[in-house]
Amino acid sequence: MMNYIWVALVVIAVVAGGVTGNMQGILDNLFEFAETAVTLAIGLIGIMAFFCGLMKVMEKAGLCEKLGKAISPVMRLLFPGVPKDHPANSAMALYFAANILGIGNAATPFGIKAMQELQTLNKTKNIATDAQVMLLAVATTSITLIPVTAIGLRASVQTAGAAEIIAPVIIATTISTVTGIFFTIVFGKMKRFKYDAIIEKEIAAGTLEINEDYIGDDPIVLPESYKSVNAEEEKVAW
Repeated sequence: MMNYIWVALVVIAVVAGGVTGNMQGILDNLFEFAETAVTLAIGLIGIMAFFCGLMKVMEKAGLCEKLGKAISPVMRLLFPGVPKDHPANSAMALYFAANILGIGNAATPFGIKAMQELQTLNKTKNIATDAQVMLLAVATTSITLIPVTAIGLRASVQTAGAAEIIAPVIIATTISTVTGIFFTIVFGKMKRFKYDAIIEKEIAAGTLEINEDYIGDDPIVLPESYKSVNAEEEKVAW
């Protein structure tokens, strides 16, 4: 989707430049901001390298497990369906820690790992569990105490006052996180969005995909009359 959006923006800019006769201005801005983007990216390398390295040291030192235990009360409230000793807990703890520190790029590997671990508790391949939805909601709206990336971007443009956004960011992200958690819980209780209700709809439509890597003790048992639409499509394709 983002690719289509960017292509659309570029096309609109070129068309607007051609219509207004200001194509030279578009070309000048293109090269100017391309240079700015490279400068900003290089300026962020040091910050990202430091925090990525810090996260790796924490992982090797066993602090991930300790961090997971430290926030386990909160984790049990937000993710009641995830067992206490499941490896997803430590991965999610690191993911949240990186997001709280405002280093989204460093958080990405931990987020992927957390989703992979949560997938082992998912009976299906194509339906997100309540835990996976909550993880995405909390990560997207995450409380940020130290917006490292934003401060780095501001400092690369203007050093003075680069950190003055800390208080507004904490307030704004706290509100966004509470809102995200609230609506995730509310929508999760609606029949239309309930995990089991969606599974029933997928079975009725013949589009349900069973997760072979599911490690829980309550696997889905499909009725004998079940016919997979995907399997039929694959036969037709062959």
